[in-house]
Amino acid sequence: MSDRADDTGRLVDRLRAGDPKATGLLLERACDRLRACTHQMLKRYPGVRRFDDTDDVLQQALLRLCKALGKVRPETAPHFHNLASLHIRRRLIDLARRYRGRLGLGANHHSDPSGGLVQAVADPSGEPTSLDGWVAFHQAVKKLPKELRVIFHLVYYQGLTQEEVAAELGVSVTTVKRRWQEARLKIAELLGGAGPAG
Repeated sequence: MSDRADDTGRLVDRLRAGDPKATGLLLERACDRLRACTHQMLKRYPGVRRFDDTDDVLQQALLRLCKALGKVRPETAPHFHNLASLHIRRRLIDLARRYRGRLGLGANHHSDPSGGLVQAVADPSGEPTSLDGWVAFHQAVKKLPKELRVIFHLVYYQGLTQEEVAAELGVSVTTVKRRWQEARLKIAELLGGAGPAG
């Protein structure tokens, strides 16, 4: 396990023990990683990216996460990061819904240089290009068995390399690769054949 994951794990233990300072320290310690995770996830939401940047989304997600940490005690560092990415995803979906509606901010916003509305284009990676597609995708991720879901969150949502995931979870790189492949196949199956690339 890396020193970084070790530090996060110790702060999670302090949080579970009821240390009132642990939440702030944990969020401060994880901020760079959560910012990178938010940036990575925001790329997949062009309708939100037109109006909100990484720090805007992260700030709102951190407020939600702080509130959640008052009720939920993560058991491990990966559990904490999964909880954080869940709140980032929820914030992105809320913003996408807000901008998508008929009267939403993005409904009649012209940001295309040709003067027309920006249209969703097909994504060659096989990832969803519509809000409905993303909602179905996230629901499929939630249905993954826990051991696959943890790997998927760390690789896909948080952008860790498979080697970093192996170090954080204390498993072999081969195990991470196998579970990553299984997770992608299961999501494709749940979505009727369309899953994430890579």
